[in-house]
Amino acid sequence: MARIYRDSDASLEPLRNKTIAVIGYGIQGRAQALNLRDSGLNVILGLRRGGKSWNQAMEEGFRVYEVGEAVAKSDVVMVLIPDMEQPKVWKEQIEHNIRPGTVVVFAHGFNIHYGLIKPPPNVDVVMVAPKGPGRAVREEYVAGRGVPALVAVYQNYSGRALEYALAIAKGIGATRAGVIETTFAEETETDLIGEQTVLVGGLMELIKKGFEVLVELGYQPEVAYFEVLNEAKLIMDLIWQRGIYGMLNGVSDTAKYGGLTVGPKIIDESVKQRMKEAAARVRSGEFAKEWVAEYNRGAPTLKKLMEGIRDHQIERVGTEMRKLLFGERI
Repeated sequence: MARIYRDSDASLEPLRNKTIAVIGYGIQGRAQALNLRDSGLNVILGLRRGGKSWNQAMEEGFRVYEVGEAVAKSDVVMVLIPDMEQPKVWKEQIEHNIRPGTVVVFAHGFNIHYGLIKPPPNVDVVMVAPKGPGRAVREEYVAGRGVPALVAVYQNYSGRALEYALAIAKGIGATRAGVIETTFAEETETDLIGEQTVLVGGLMELIKKGFEVLVELGYQPEVAYFEVLNEAKLIMDLIWQRGIYGMLNGVSDTAKYGGLTVGPKIIDESVKQRMKEAAARVRSGEFAKEWVAEYNRGAPTLKKLMEGIRDHQIERVGTEMRKLLFGERI
C-alpha cells in the first residue's frame, strides 16, 4: 500500500532560514517559486541573463541571479528547467558551484535515473513531482487547495532528505491534496510508459484511427471529429470525476453495452503485449538512449512527426470546429 503524506505529516521548519534557489522560471518554475515564497520561505531564482524570464521574475519581486551564482548562494537547489537542458546546465553551471550539504530537488527523475546527471555524494538528492501542470499548481495553491505530488529520495546525505522533500511539497501546496512516496525509478518509468502507451501516444493514435475509419467509410469529417475527439473530453471528464464504473453509469445503456462488448475486441491482449514491449524499452534505458541521441541531433525525427500531425485532416477539421465551439477564445 502506498504511503501517503498529508499536510499534518510535513513541516516547513527544515527550510526556515535557508535560501532556496529555483533554477528556471517556466511553467513549473514560476508556479513553485511563487508558492514557496507565499509560504514564507526565502526564494531566489537562477536564470539565464537576458532570457525572456529574467525581467518577468524581477518585476514579480524576486532576486534573480545567473544560475551558477544562485546555486552558490543557496542551501536548496530546485532544478526546474526542461529535462533535456538539465545535463548541460548541471555540468556547466551547477556542478562546480554546489556546496556540501545542499539539498538538490528535481521534479522528474529522468536525468538521475538514467545517469545523465551524477550528483556528488555529499548532497541530498530528492524529487517533488507535482501531478499536474504548473498553472494548476499555482491556481490550486491560491485557492487554498493543492495538486497531489510524488516524493522520492535518491541520496540521503544529511539523514533528513525525506523531511526536506516533504517541506518542499508542503511549501508548494501539494500536501494539502496528498503526497505519495515513490522512487526515482518508479516515477520515471511509470511516467514514460504512461505517456507513450496511454496519455499521449495511445489516446492520440486511438482518436486518429477512429477519425480515419469514419471518414473512410464516407461519413462527414466534421461529424467524425465531434464523435471521436470532442466527445472524448466529455467521457474523460466523467472518468476523472467518477471512475470508469461511474462513467458507465453516466452514459446510455446502448453506449454501455456497445463499449463493453466491442471495446475489448479493439483494444485486446495483443495491444497489452505491445504496451509491455514499450515498457521494456523504457525500463532497460533503450528509449532514453534513443531520445537523448535524437535530441542531440536537433530532433529531426520529432520535427517530422510533428509536421505529420499538424497536417493530418483531423487537425484541419479541428481548427474550424474549435472556432465553432469556442469562437475567439482559442
